[in-house]
Amino acid sequence: MDGLSSTPIHNGKANGEITSGDGKLGRSANSTPSKYLSNNVPTRATDTNHSDTITLNNQIKNDTKVSPSDSFLSQNNFDGRSFTNNNSKNGSEISVGELEVKKKRYNADKGYFMIKELLSTERTYTKNLDVINKWFHEEVSKSEEDMPDDVLNGLFNLFDPLNAAHSQFLRDLEQRLATWEGKSTILHKREIQKVGDIILMHFNILPLYVKFLDKHLLVLERLDAAFRKNKKFEQVYRDFELQRVCYLPLSSFIMKPLQKLLHYHSLLKRLIKHYGPDHLDYKDFSLAQKRLEPIVENIPAALKVSENFIQLSELQRDMPSFEGLVQGGREFIRQGSLLKHSKKGFQQRMFFLFSDILVYTNRSTTPTLQFKVNGQMPLRGVMIEESDDKLGTNFSFTIYGGNRTLMVAANSQDEKDKWLKDLYEAVQNARERNDGKTLQYLSLKSCSSSDEVMDQIGEDANANRNKNSQQRSNTTVHVCWHRNTSTSLRDHVRSFENELSGFLLRKFKNSNGWQKLWVVFANFCLFFYKAYMDESPLASLPLLGYTVTVPDEEDDIRKDYVFKLQFKNHVYFFRAESDYTFSRWMEIIGSATKKSNRITSLEEKDNS
Repeated sequence: MDGLSSTPIHNGKANGEITSGDGKLGRSANSTPSKYLSNNVPTRATDTNHSDTITLNNQIKNDTKVSPSDSFLSQNNFDGRSFTNNNSKNGSEISVGELEVKKKRYNADKGYFMIKELLSTERTYTKNLDVINKWFHEEVSKSEEDMPDDVLNGLFNLFDPLNAAHSQFLRDLEQRLATWEGKSTILHKREIQKVGDIILMHFNILPLYVKFLDKHLLVLERLDAAFRKNKKFEQVYRDFELQRVCYLPLSSFIMKPLQKLLHYHSLLKRLIKHYGPDHLDYKDFSLAQKRLEPIVENIPAALKVSENFIQLSELQRDMPSFEGLVQGGREFIRQGSLLKHSKKGFQQRMFFLFSDILVYTNRSTTPTLQFKVNGQMPLRGVMIEESDDKLGTNFSFTIYGGNRTLMVAANSQDEKDKWLKDLYEAVQNARERNDGKTLQYLSLKSCSSSDEVMDQIGEDANANRNKNSQQRSNTTVHVCWHRNTSTSLRDHVRSFENELSGFLLRKFKNSNGWQKLWVVFANFCLFFYKAYMDESPLASLPLLGYTVTVPDEEDDIRKDYVFKLQFKNHVYFFRAESDYTFSRWMEIIGSATKKSNRITSLEEKDNS
């Protein structure tokens, strides 16, 4: 039920497991003229020969060869196999021998893999900028009337210069790392392992980020207002979010520049600590860090405000018939699944805790499977009582509010503790604030579940290439419902502060082979690509509820740098290329999963 599922990538949001789709968006030679900033926005081509499936002709020499039957997708569950595409012409063969040579050559230098992380995340970042500056730009440019031009120009004015600057920075990084790896001889030997100069030069664009930090919330607010008031723009916005290239909510892409600054800051700290003052790059790294510091120190406060606005506006727009969720002073605190006691026994409900109100909902039986509001409790009048065994179930507690009594149970002691902590604090703060606002009923949208159901990989490719047949099936609200868990604003902020991408090897379920995939972590989820240059992910795996550990002896994984992801009986193994890269994936994935003792020790070691 919770394996890597394969519903077509619905906005890149997997239905509980890995969802998978046909994958690619092309670009036509003829661009659609744009009234926003640039006249060279690429368009997506219609490829009548596009295959329904995608092949990765990756074999691991020295391991078991992939058989034709080892297809990545199956009808009912994800078997941990390979993506297949009989028309693929650019598949590559990856041998363990080649990887071992690279590992032995570079693994002694942790700094090499730090710079490789910089390159990998920069590749992903430029693709994320393209989502706004190219693909969304293209969509709104197709509509000649009824677009909020001033709002859109405000958005593109922020992203256009960033896109140009980072495209150049990426080319410089690729050239320098190619030299480091011996693929180029342009630089002298002394310069081969030096990248601080191009980072420092790139940081000349930091004034653009100062402007972005100052303007991004206003852009989000104006886009949200245009979405609610302009039906034509609302439809264009919703349609774009259903395209495979938009694998996250659009608002998440708008926030990516702030995430990039946080990653630069973290990576520079690690590089400075690793190399020390005698290294050729130390001075440039230190100067770059000094330039970055005044901007980064303002991000945490801005991030909390922006993430809160995004959570409220996303919930509001998913159920437009209920107005008033986005209100000044209201804060999103926690959302998640609890069992609510009724005459019929315990039934699953979705709860949403805000700074002034607790809302509980039920999933509708409509095709869209939205959440309908059952009730609300203003927090000023709420009392909470622990009632462990009173209801005949574990992890239960009772919520009193006005003339209502809710007897609920969490999925675990940990979940119960999280809810009680946030409820106690929110109730106390609401009483102290006592703002007396009258609140309206709220409603939230969910999406169809596919914890059990896989992608219909054989669907008509022409009909489904650009759009997803369902909506946002791996958003956190959906995953919380199906994994019986919860997330808080703190969790969202922590997830935002963590970014990672790069190649991993994924073990086939029924053989000893390993498949090379480009993997991106974002929004509590892993997204899988055939290669880093691909426009859209092949599949995704929501991580909420999973644990990440090292393999047990009984797993019989005789390889280095392997980590294990597990939820109930669903187990996946991924292999990194170095000790540093392994530790980073464990740390980042641990930020979105149930942390093991192994992860904690790795983080403590890395921070010591």
